[in-house]
Amino acid sequence: MPTAEKLYEARWIVPVEPVGEVLEGHALVTAGDRIVALLPVPVARSRYPDAERIALPRHLLIPGLVNAHTHAAMTLLRGYADDYPLEIWLREHVWPAEGAFAGAPGFVRDGTRLAIAEMLRSGTTCFADQYFFADQAAAACSEAGIRAQLGVIVIDFPTPWARSLDEYLEKGLAVRDAWKHDPLVGFVFAPHSPYTVGDDALTRVRVLANELDLPVQMHVHETADELATALAASGERPLARLARLGLLNPSFSAVHATQLDDADIAALADSGAGVVHCPQSNLKLASGFCPVARLLAAGVNVALGTDGAGSNNDLDLLDEMRTASLLAKGVAGDASALSAHAALRMATLAGAQALCLTSEIGSLEAGKQADFIAVDLDRAATTPVYDPVHALVYAATREQITDVWVAGRRLLADGALTTLDDAEVRANARAWAQKISARRAEAVA
Repeated sequence: MPTAEKLYEARWIVPVEPVGEVLEGHALVTAGDRIVALLPVPVARSRYPDAERIALPRHLLIPGLVNAHTHAAMTLLRGYADDYPLEIWLREHVWPAEGAFAGAPGFVRDGTRLAIAEMLRSGTTCFADQYFFADQAAAACSEAGIRAQLGVIVIDFPTPWARSLDEYLEKGLAVRDAWKHDPLVGFVFAPHSPYTVGDDALTRVRVLANELDLPVQMHVHETADELATALAASGERPLARLARLGLLNPSFSAVHATQLDDADIAALADSGAGVVHCPQSNLKLASGFCPVARLLAAGVNVALGTDGAGSNNDLDLLDEMRTASLLAKGVAGDASALSAHAALRMATLAGAQALCLTSEIGSLEAGKQADFIAVDLDRAATTPVYDPVHALVYAATREQITDVWVAGRRLLADGALTTLDDAEVRANARAWAQKISARRAEAVA
């Protein structure tokens, strides 16, 4: 019989796998960083009489949420350039600000720490990051104890991080090598987009991703303008180009994917490639609507991401679930298009699949990592509870997430961060905001 250290005795447990299962009066049994079992409380107490008991009588336990796409350090640009379409937002506001500040000492680390503080409070236990200076992001993740897949960035123009393709790859892979033994920090190749990365670079990425067995994620078919520009330049749709270059496979995720036709969806389904849906960012930038119901019907894995706080403007994946479900219903004209249980799966196990981590996270199963969260449903907004998953997706807010564990370690305890100094994190962010605001004032003057 395996040993057990703790019994988390909750009102409800939703393991996500198998689909639709809701356990009442059960205990999540853990030992160290692993889940041992899910058992009825009397059985768990009898089998493991010496284990510590943690009572959660008002709570729903679910797997930790997986934010499958974000730009964590861009929390420092939250609200900096609102109400612009993507092209203007990027070229006239974000890229100039990043050019001025992203390379400054501490920018990425402080921005990532702020992002982690927000994500932990909203139930995210793992995130995929696409940003510069992954060494600084890795240090912030290790300090906080959160799980992350950090991007090996590739882009065809110079940035504060690197000046050439060789330098992007050399620096990104050096960070990966430095952190490869850390159990919480992994890596993903992150070429920016079809319009900023050429064929030679994408071919290099494909070869290296295959050699190193790393996933790839890329902004693809994000806007109608992106698609029109590609067709005018080459007559080839971006997804068709990626297929020609050999990038579409089960380890590839197309982020955003708002402009898909039937052939695009078939290509994703046939290749096993997935999509990361960022509904709130797409809505705010007026980028379009990802056809989630059609993708799921075709068998395409659809994960959920917040995108960066510069275009969202928060990193609240719980709220993103509600938006995803409601938007899918409206786009499909079908109230059953994305159920609450399907939305939860998108934010957990589907996210783990997008990051090639299903053997470790995404569901509450024996042998997997003890990454899970507790949500207090005994609040006015979620009373009464007829179905805890419906209450979670359609009514609960992140303020109801009381506790978060990653690898068995409690990172949020009764709403308080245990590994980050919240006041210090916010003070550092305010200091950066003063510098960024001063630069913008000088530019205007």
